[in-house]
Amino acid sequence: MKDAAPMTGHVAKTIPSPVGRLTLVAGEKGLAAILWENDDPKRERLNILKQAPDHPVLRETERQLGEYFAGTRTSFSVPLDFRGTDFQKRVWRALLTIPFGQTRSYAQIARQLKNPKAVRAVGAANGRNPISIITPCHRVIGANGKLTGFAGGLKAKAHLLALEAASAG
Repeated sequence: MKDAAPMTGHVAKTIPSPVGRLTLVAGEKGLAAILWENDDPKRERLNILKQAPDHPVLRETERQLGEYFAGTRTSFSVPLDFRGTDFQKRVWRALLTIPFGQTRSYAQIARQLKNPKAVRAVGAANGRNPISIITPCHRVIGANGKLTGFAGGLKAKAHLLALEAASAG
């Protein structure tokens, strides 16, 4: 099924965090993106109409992220407004199933999607995940256990994994 016609724009709010400034972006159906301070503008093309610090989805996302960074939240409940291909959305939904404090490899995600040969495609979709942290692409690592590419940088990825390991233990 195709998505409804795209909205004409999004609203945003920029917040400080332990991993740098994050720009929260809301669409018609919920949170559409969490952009990193030094994010590649081509990674996620959004028509941000204005800053909206009082937008209810953005305020709730900020609250839940604050609890996450404080080590008191292990899951999120904000509505998500994914924009991508059907395959990307399947990968992003699979990311949502990775338990807090655990990791998965690209190959494990491909097998979960019943498409074990799609390891590279899973990696590409993971790299295009617009809603970092909440849709935990940071929990996906290389088959050898090493940290691999991350839009927020490997230092931020390591920080998020360490935060979760400390909170889960």
